[in-house]
Amino acid sequence: FHFIKNVFTEKMMHSLKNIMMVVVESMVNKFEEDETQSQDRQSKMQKEASNSYCTDNCSDSGSSFNQSYKFCQGKLQLILDQLDPGQPKEVRYEALQTLCSAPPSDVLNCENWTTLCERLTMSLSDPDPVFNDRILKFYAQTFTLSPLHMTKEIYTSLAKYLELYFLSRENHIPTLSTGVDITNPNTIHLLKKVRLLNEYQKEAPSFWIRHPEKYMEEIVESTLSLLSVKHDQSHLVSQKILDPIYFFALVDTKAVWFQKWMHAYYSRTAVLRLLEKKYKSLITTAVQQCAQYLELCETMKVGEILGHSKHCGNKQKSFYYSGQELQYIYFIHSLCLLGRLLIYKQGRKLFPIKLKNRKDSVSLTNLMVLFTHLICYSPSCPKMTSVVYSENYSPASMVAEVLRILCDQKECAVECLYNSTVMETLLQPIHNLMKGTQPAPNCSETALIHIADILTRIASVEEGLTLLLYGENMNSSEEESPTGAHVIAKFSKKLLDEEISVFSGLEMLPVIKGAFISVCRQMYSTCEGLQVLLPYSLHESIMKAWKKTSLLSERIATPVEGSDSVSSVSQECPVTVAWEDNLLDDLLNFAATPKGLLLLQRTGAINECVMFMSNQYAKKLQMDRQKKFSYEVLVVQVASTAAGAVALQNSGFINALITELWSNLECGRDDIRVTHPRSTPVDPIDRSCQKSFVALVNLLSFPAVLELTSNQDLPNKAEYSLREVPTCIIDIIDRLIILNSEAKIRSLLNYEQSHIFGLRLLSVICCDLDALLFLEAQYQVSNILLHAQEENTFEPFESHRDFIIDGLSVERNHVLVRINLIGGPLERILPPRMLEKGDDPYPWPMFSSYPLPHCYLLDMPRKAYIKQDSDIDKLLSCFKISDKQTEWIEHCRRQFCKTMKSKPDTISGRALGELLEKFVLYLTENPSECYFPSVEYTATDANVKNESLSSVQQLGIKMTVRYGKFLNLLEDGSENDLALVLKHCERFLKQQQFPFLNCFPVCLQGRYAGHDWFVSSLFMIMLGDKEKTLQFLQQFARLLTSAFLWLPRLHISRYLPADIIETGIHPVYSCSTHYIEMLLKAEVPLVFSAFHMSGFAPSQICLQWITQCFWNYLDWIEICHYVATCVFLGPDYQVYICIAILKHLQQDILQHTQTQDLQVFLKEEALHGFRVSDYFEYMENLEQSYRPVLMRDMHNIRVQST
Repeated sequence: FHFIKNVFTEKMMHSLKNIMMVVVESMVNKFEEDETQSQDRQSKMQKEASNSYCTDNCSDSGSSFNQSYKFCQGKLQLILDQLDPGQPKEVRYEALQTLCSAPPSDVLNCENWTTLCERLTMSLSDPDPVFNDRILKFYAQTFTLSPLHMTKEIYTSLAKYLELYFLSRENHIPTLSTGVDITNPNTIHLLKKVRLLNEYQKEAPSFWIRHPEKYMEEIVESTLSLLSVKHDQSHLVSQKILDPIYFFALVDTKAVWFQKWMHAYYSRTAVLRLLEKKYKSLITTAVQQCAQYLELCETMKVGEILGHSKHCGNKQKSFYYSGQELQYIYFIHSLCLLGRLLIYKQGRKLFPIKLKNRKDSVSLTNLMVLFTHLICYSPSCPKMTSVVYSENYSPASMVAEVLRILCDQKECAVECLYNSTVMETLLQPIHNLMKGTQPAPNCSETALIHIADILTRIASVEEGLTLLLYGENMNSSEEESPTGAHVIAKFSKKLLDEEISVFSGLEMLPVIKGAFISVCRQMYSTCEGLQVLLPYSLHESIMKAWKKTSLLSERIATPVEGSDSVSSVSQECPVTVAWEDNLLDDLLNFAATPKGLLLLQRTGAINECVMFMSNQYAKKLQMDRQKKFSYEVLVVQVASTAAGAVALQNSGFINALITELWSNLECGRDDIRVTHPRSTPVDPIDRSCQKSFVALVNLLSFPAVLELTSNQDLPNKAEYSLREVPTCIIDIIDRLIILNSEAKIRSLLNYEQSHIFGLRLLSVICCDLDALLFLEAQYQVSNILLHAQEENTFEPFESHRDFIIDGLSVERNHVLVRINLIGGPLERILPPRMLEKGDDPYPWPMFSSYPLPHCYLLDMPRKAYIKQDSDIDKLLSCFKISDKQTEWIEHCRRQFCKTMKSKPDTISGRALGELLEKFVLYLTENPSECYFPSVEYTATDANVKNESLSSVQQLGIKMTVRYGKFLNLLEDGSENDLALVLKHCERFLKQQQFPFLNCFPVCLQGRYAGHDWFVSSLFMIMLGDKEKTLQFLQQFARLLTSAFLWLPRLHISRYLPADIIETGIHPVYSCSTHYIEMLLKAEVPLVFSAFHMSGFAPSQICLQWITQCFWNYLDWIEICHYVATCVFLGPDYQVYICIAILKHLQQDILQHTQTQDLQVFLKEEALHGFRVSDYFEYMENLEQSYRPVLMRDMHNIRVQST
């Protein structure tokens, strides 16, 4: 039995050893072993093993215990003796065979393990290639199966052997002149050893964090020590013996091992510490190699340089690498190593580097300049070169990829790239091209595309954008040293206008154009960038290019039998269509800012751009997150204008939005398998509908509501099908807001939830007072809501009716109070939308008819704003008019500022009216202060008495008088006086308007569409005095401030260019809100970022505040201070006040950004706690910084600015 067992054991051991040999050999010798032969050998051995008899009695022969017992200490000592170089070849082979078959744990636990490592390292010098392979297989097996402290010893011993091997002069190491022939046996064995080390380098980081740090440090140090080996450089470069790093570059060209080692902080710290203390020469030689390659590019011809690098991307196997090719491979390895090193702060601290044969050290800036020159001077691949080469190994592409990675690391980019030296180097090829010379000897269109891509990434970061726009010295003039933005804009314009002859007829011209316009787009999609690029009229050049391209795309060649016209058309069409879409996207990005949207509308391509945006937005799943936010902001900007709202409707965007809403609100998603019923919504607006709700809030500004619903009746059908889905805003009003019939109620599957959604939407829309008056005039919204409240009652007793308190009645009650009651945060009380705990869950009285219950009205003390008139009288008495009007005006302004800071409450009441009246009167007597010409107006009350006002104006009059009475500022008969004032204003302004414009925006068809809130405010400031109000307005109309405070002043005014009037965009939007966004980004960046993250634009809410003179947002005294501040100190204070408000709201804005309801908060909530006087010093500081720019632009509203 024992004999049989021993025989079987020998056969099984032999079989297992052969199998293990095959497995390990396949790991080490990947490029040499023939896979088919190894599989055949393995199957043959398995067949032999299966033919051997096997019984349960001998199943323990393969157990670990039996093997451990077999491989004892004496056996290891025997192997050590057999590995002695003096032993016969067969004995040494058998010893290695036995060692490879032993379990790693048994080998590790032997006392002679250290001695075995030394003996194996000595045996690596054996000239027998088969014996060498056996040792490497054992190493590979150890790396794969053994713990780190065992593999660490194997690794360090192999690294030390290679280090000694390269330092020894007895070994035949190739030189640069001879190159590397990988069919040479010596080279094969050397590459196998290097490859084995490299494979372990790439795998070790995945597990060495689980072991003591000293193990990792020993591996790192042994590697760096090996790579730092340098031979004597006294002989010629061509006869230079290759260093170890050349062979590592051959097996790992892109230095993947270094990337993995630098990824984790655990290993990166050790690598950087050792590089700094002992092995800085490794970095020095990498920089030296890059510098040498640049010198080669500058001196040699394109074909010669291409020959150096052709093997990197050649799909066919190459068995010989010349010295020049080795230098190129080493260059790529060095480039990748440096690129990874520069990402980290400690890596950048290794610079500057001192090179041989150079006086000056190489700083980070010098290195970036060197990289940029490599892009320009290194050749691009010919078109027939393989895709692998062109994408992965061309020098320009490799360097550009490194720079892209550096650009994406903000701290790294600021330290390395954001300086004038690097910027000038990047822009130098552009300078040369505009001068009509070659950008660089080998600079190709591909290099220009790489440069444009890097510039785009620089412009996408705030610090980089600032450098491009203003340079490092922000005070230098454009004439002295034009900044990068000006250079790029000029070059892009020349490209679009095809004024650069070098590129004429070039196939890649559209790609080059698109790349540089992309840089410009990063700039002009910001307010400050647009200001810099405005003189270049890029929107016009892009528009011309788009028209030309769209004409080409419409021309489809007629196929001719036997010709290749079909194939040529099929090749050209995708390129043309892609270029056309790219140009539309470039145009669309002008809409990112208010002034940019004005430029876009003046091109006449707003409909095409919005259609493109709608198509792109529908593919949001294919967009990155940042792009989605950008499109949401664009929708808000576009929807803030009349033409933009119409374009959104025509593009199908609104239809798609409403369809998605209805699906979530009423239908639910059809593609979800129903395993349990949908949960009942607990929030007023379910989470599934929140996104659609916010999107509608973004969309429905007053211009959009006016354009999309004007002169359109509600359907009010007798019956609605359950399958009938709304498609427009009118349908939403009809189906969700104004539910005035049983048919509408029955058509809703989720009646309460859907109606609450509509009421919440109505509440937000009606925060815009013009939208409220318009809906009230056209649909009598309040009467319908009151009627619904009346029907929602029951009779507990005879002759007594109580309201049923439910979600809908509470919501309707809130909306009714909101739309009927005017006042700031301290002037009105809005009932809550939620029930309270306790016996009385809703103590607020409901009503079904006006007037409101008294509890919603705050008691205002009589003459509250007039009792301190004596203080203002003292102020007026100290204003002595001098002969020099300019000095008197400045004196008045100083006194006003002083009073606003010390006693702001005194600036109110009757004295405020007198103060404004006197100041404007004397201001208009100074011609330099007058902006508009004087207009003679002689109409009397009798002339205008019979003229009619719009229904919106009539409702606005009632609202104004109701508010004025509440404040004890107006008397009972004030409605007629205010109506006369408004009629006079309409006639007065009509004299300065273009004749009736039959334009598609409803807002341009005739009279001003909204209510005149400034005149209503002034009427109340003047305490209802009609004559004083009219006299003040006629004088005030000559001042520039009137253009921004009194919005109807410039309604289709002949003082504006005709093409601006046709856009329907008011200067308050294109100028004031544009600068609000620009200053907000600079002064309160967190708030600006919050708006962007919420997909909302500050311009829309600020336009709403300004249009209605902050009614319902500020208390009356603060509205007075807003008007007085702008009149006394200038229209730019309108911008500063909005910035101060947004700064005041910073914490609330950040909080509501997190809850994803920023739009609703800003529109519904009053500005609690804000006082104009509290921010006066802050606004004065803003004036010192920004007044010259703002006032210059405000003065230019009459000029056709481009």
